[in-house]
Amino acid sequence: MGQKILKLKEVIAQADTIVIGAGSGLSTSAGFTYTGERFDKHFADFRARYGFTDMYSGGFYPYKTLEENWAFWSRYIWINRYMDAPKTVYSDLLNLVRDKDYFVLTTNVDHCFQKAGFDKKRLFYTQGDYGLFQCSQACHQKTYDNQEQVQKMVESQGLNPSRAEAGLSGGKMSIPTELVPHCPVCGKPMSMNLRADDTFVQDKGWYKAAERYENFIRTRKLDSDGKVLFLELGVGGNTPGIIKYPFWQMTARNPNATYACINFGEAVVPREIADKSICVNADIGEVLKLVQ
Repeated sequence: MGQKILKLKEVIAQADTIVIGAGSGLSTSAGFTYTGERFDKHFADFRARYGFTDMYSGGFYPYKTLEENWAFWSRYIWINRYMDAPKTVYSDLLNLVRDKDYFVLTTNVDHCFQKAGFDKKRLFYTQGDYGLFQCSQACHQKTYDNQEQVQKMVESQGLNPSRAEAGLSGGKMSIPTELVPHCPVCGKPMSMNLRADDTFVQDKGWYKAAERYENFIRTRKLDSDGKVLFLELGVGGNTPGIIKYPFWQMTARNPNATYACINFGEAVVPREIADKSICVNADIGEVLKLVQ
């Protein structure tokens, strides 16, 4: 791995432009895990009552009431959106690129880039944001900041928002009916602004970010020339058409491009661009510290 680290350091130093593509593996490396000790710390009571053993499953559980549903989701949102990641992976990444002409394309919805200090005008969250509500029926194309309301939901369960911990005898597992969010236009229940089906709301902010990303790629001529690093971090196979395939294609078209993939267990590259790629099968946070 040593030679790959040295090569990656060299490429970062020489790159005129860096395009970062980030998936869930980056946040996992930063400590935002959804199973095990972290799940038990915040959802032991839900596990005991409902039987699921990870946060993702809890998000899809068919709760009988909206009050129960939002008790779970308010904790989920609070610890994964408003609390800081346990490790410094995002700030370490910023240290590497802050003086570069960079842009971030990410499927993550936890807002870690902006909390770490990345320029929000250089970020495109394609799949939504835990910090936003939308109408569950998408009756209008607008989203709503949810921090204040989510905090009230967490507090209503008897939990301290600074920790949001709940053991087997922890807080309540429902919220007061008056805190259940409803659409201000049609009155239907609100939902999270997360891309899951055709009700996902792409608001004005989403379209502006998409336009900024498209302009960045076009004005730097990244798919044809320009010394560029396409840095893919923790992107799996769930939505390869958003980051992975476009990065491969732009690398193939640009003779001055390098593609780098850091992904524990999933660092792969097509043979067509293997000679201009760096694949590191290791923990992202450890690699970022080595290339500082």
